Amino acid sequence: MIAPSRQAYVPFVSVENMLRLVLRLGVETVIRDLVAEIEADFRRWPLFDKTPRVASHSDIGVIELMPTSDGESYGFKYVNGHPSNTKQGLQTVTAFGLLADVATGYPVLLSEMTILTALRTAATSAMAAKWLAPAGATTMALIGNGAQAEFQALGFKAVCGVTEIRLYDIDPAATAKCARNLANQGLQVVSCKTPEEAILGAQIITTCTADKQYATILTDNMVGAGVHINAVGGDCPGKTELHKDILLRSSVFVEYPEQTRIEGEIQQMPADFAVTELWEVIAGQTKGRSDPREITLFDSVGFAIEDFSALRYIRSKLAETGLFTQLDMIADPDDPRDLFGMLLRAA
Repeated sequence: MIAPSRQAYVPFVSVENMLRLVLRLGVETVIRDLVAEIEADFRRWPLFDKTPRVASHSDIGVIELMPTSDGESYGFKYVNGHPSNTKQGLQTVTAFGLLADVATGYPVLLSEMTILTALRTAATSAMAAKWLAPAGATTMALIGNGAQAEFQALGFKAVCGVTEIRLYDIDPAATAKCARNLANQGLQVVSCKTPEEAILGAQIITTCTADKQYATILTDNMVGAGVHINAVGGDCPGKTELHKDILLRSSVFVEYPEQTRIEGEIQQMPADFAVTELWEVIAGQTKGRSDPREITLFDSVGFAIEDFSALRYIRSKLAETGLFTQLDMIADPDDPRDLFGMLLRAA
């Protein structure tokens, strides 16, 4: 159980301190740690409150709240997705999150989550591939080389043993940026001019694009037997990356079906289209990959339990790193019944 301080101060992890924390621990270490945290929470999946995220959609983007609780702790994330932001020099995705004590309702952590979301998304992708990808996979095609790409590459290196990353983006500058950032990271990086070139020899294909549209990043003829597809970019209504025929040939794994049917690749399919929940594989209740020639597809949209795991992980590292500040954000009068008196005394 998380016990809040009697004082009105709440630990706050700023962007600056998140950067310092991740660099001090190491990006790959943080991703591996997050995989362990998320797996542990997926194994106790039935304990959690679960609901599709609360979303406010517009023609140009989405703003969402992602809440969950395990009965002792409560967490939520605020996150947006606005693909056109980059034209204004802004991030496509920004986020912050809060963790609270269920027994009192008091918040016990407030944190930036733009960086943390990139890390936990990479961790979730790598975790799924750990259970679903073909044994011995060493090469990954990474189609879409924007803000999430390097985190995905390092996550698959750290967790799955990938050694070669084949990059493609419709914007060559994005591929150049990604290749530059991945230099000296212990990976063989190959920049490609077409998606068809990128998937050559790849046992894992990650799609990670941002445009809010029904897109076909992968067509059916591009996907051979035995590959694992990590579909990251399709994460809201009206936004997909894969031709639906690929889904018909694949064993599809999802986080929370009620949310994924609204936001994921399977929004293209009938409501009764068969999927397997990833937590069931991790908990040992069902199998993941069962045939070397099977195509496995992780239809990733991101779910609140993953953010809950990430917030709890960051909180566990605060005493060790000291990388936080205290925010005075809870009104805490000496007499809890005299809130107005506190206001008068502040005059």
